[in-house]
Amino acid sequence: MTQQNYRIGQIVPSSNTTMETEIPAMLRARESILPERFTYHSSRMRMRKVTKEELADMDAQSDRCAVELADARVDVLGYACLVAIMAMGPGYHRESEKRLRERTQEVGADIPMVTSAGALVEGIKAIGAKKVAVVTPYMKPLTELVVDYIRKEGIEVVDYVALEIPDNLDVARHDPANLPGIVARMNIEDADAVVLSACVQMPSLPAVSQVEAETGKPVVTAAVATTYHMLKELGLQRKVPGAGALLSGAY
Repeated sequence: MTQQNYRIGQIVPSSNTTMETEIPAMLRARESILPERFTYHSSRMRMRKVTKEELADMDAQSDRCAVELADARVDVLGYACLVAIMAMGPGYHRESEKRLRERTQEVGADIPMVTSAGALVEGIKAIGAKKVAVVTPYMKPLTELVVDYIRKEGIEVVDYVALEIPDNLDVARHDPANLPGIVARMNIEDADAVVLSACVQMPSLPAVSQVEAETGKPVVTAAVATTYHMLKELGLQRKVPGAGALLSGAY
């Protein structure tokens, strides 16, 4: 009999509240049209302020989290902090994914590993976008690291906005209803797609369909891309109602 129940594991910053909200929301929506069912399991890395130093200290805790979730025999693991990976330097998501999967193998499991950083890059490429406009909640220096990371993956960033919210809890409190207005003030004419939230802590899911409708361009977020990549690793149809073009089932 084909497996119908899946355990979703997430490695999250201690102050993150959004990934345990938006990923379940997307997969619950998917359950309304497809047979698979999901449960959710998290392990936390300590982080409060979104600074390069705190992010590096936090990333060092990810090995412990991977082992803890391997003990639960989750079916896929997601590293739910995009900027922590991108702040470590170009291409770091590949090193992180490889290392954390090895940690699970060392305790008798072999769990596919997804980083939100790698997933965002893959998601942009999956829809065929070569140029993007990017919205982040980060301070400008961290935003510039994220933009540089995306560019070094061969994707042009035509415009970006740094909302400069230093406290991670305040990032989670940012109203997604503000995002359409933010995008409307950006120069997106040459963009193939909009990255509505290059951060898994800044809520964006409620605004995805609206921004797609208003701009006529596909919209990707870090959370949407992470869900897409998790479903891909599980060998499941990458389709979620109301989550934008990437999860329309076309890719």
